[in-house]
Amino acid sequence: MLPTVQLLQHKFQSIERRHPWIFSGALKEMPAGIADGAVVVVTDKQGNELAKGHFQHGSIAVRVLTFDGEEIDQAFYNNRITRAVELRRQLHLFREDNSICRLVHGEGDELPGLIIDYYGGVAVIQCHSLGMFQQLSLIAEALKVALGDELIGIYSKSKETLPNRQPVEDGYLFGDIATPHTALENGVQYQLDWITGQKTGFFIDQRENRFLLGKYAKGKRVLNTFCYSGGFSLSALQQGATEVHSLDSSKKAIELTDANILLNGFEEKHTSIVADAMVYVRETGEEYDIIILDPPAFAKHRDKRHQAVQGYKRLNAMAIAHIRPGGLLMTYSCSQVVDKQLFTNTIIAAAIESGRSVKILEQLHQPADHPINAFHPEGEYLKGLLLQIN
Repeated sequence: MLPTVQLLQHKFQSIERRHPWIFSGALKEMPAGIADGAVVVVTDKQGNELAKGHFQHGSIAVRVLTFDGEEIDQAFYNNRITRAVELRRQLHLFREDNSICRLVHGEGDELPGLIIDYYGGVAVIQCHSLGMFQQLSLIAEALKVALGDELIGIYSKSKETLPNRQPVEDGYLFGDIATPHTALENGVQYQLDWITGQKTGFFIDQRENRFLLGKYAKGKRVLNTFCYSGGFSLSALQQGATEVHSLDSSKKAIELTDANILLNGFEEKHTSIVADAMVYVRETGEEYDIIILDPPAFAKHRDKRHQAVQGYKRLNAMAIAHIRPGGLLMTYSCSQVVDKQLFTNTIIAAAIESGRSVKILEQLHQPADHPINAFHPEGEYLKGLLLQIN
């Protein structure tokens, strides 16, 4: 029998809204005898089941897996992961020219705490809750069911995403694929290394925005800041950019970019720059037709939000100054504590400071393989703007 936690009578709103997080303050008491990661039944005062989920001592006490009374077993994971994979098939992400996508996006796929990315036959699992980590064997079997012969490897990479007190080791659960491993995104080849790379090895959430850049890049001079492995640069070059500069403060990131540039045969039109983006954009005498600003999260907590907003404003105002008339700025924030409206207002403030005419052409966001659960608006984290500068 599963352990139970009881919800306070006046804290039913989140359950009624089917929000997948139950906070500790909504429980009658925080049970000391339930281990982190355990599957628990959430009940009302009368003992009626309201939900099941993974328990953890902390602010988020329960990450809800089901509101519908399902058993949390192999069949449950088979069903949820198969459903997630079928969505990606409906999105036509398994194609001859594309073998990179996100297979499972946490709450967006009703599997809170679980991320699975797919790279040319290899599924890379990243757990953000101990409950999911303890279910790795069930998750691996569910991937085999959902992907069949398309699956050649499963790698578990959660050492950096789980609390330090947990004994976590990364490694293969199935297969043993040598890295770097080559896969395709919209016809562009990438060398991927989930073992040593950031996150699961790549930033899949910018796929559609990289593709969008390609539509504007022909004949243009482009600066891609915070380039990591060169995604925006490669898309621009694939679609006919005349010159692309890729900038990152990390020498390792520039080495990844250079390897991908060489793999695709784009080296003649490409220059790598190891520099701090703020310093380079402020001091460079160069002008560009298109600048991409895709920084890491400037703030991960609310107490850093003001500082982050000022950082976004300064960076964008400086970038606008180096864009030729009629040129474009693609600018992003992945800080969850900076919402879409605040980000837009910040960029407008930067535009006012620049003294130039600025038009918003498109509002940009995460792609459909990073779905947002309608009952979990916190899942919308990536926001961006495509601006024309005159």
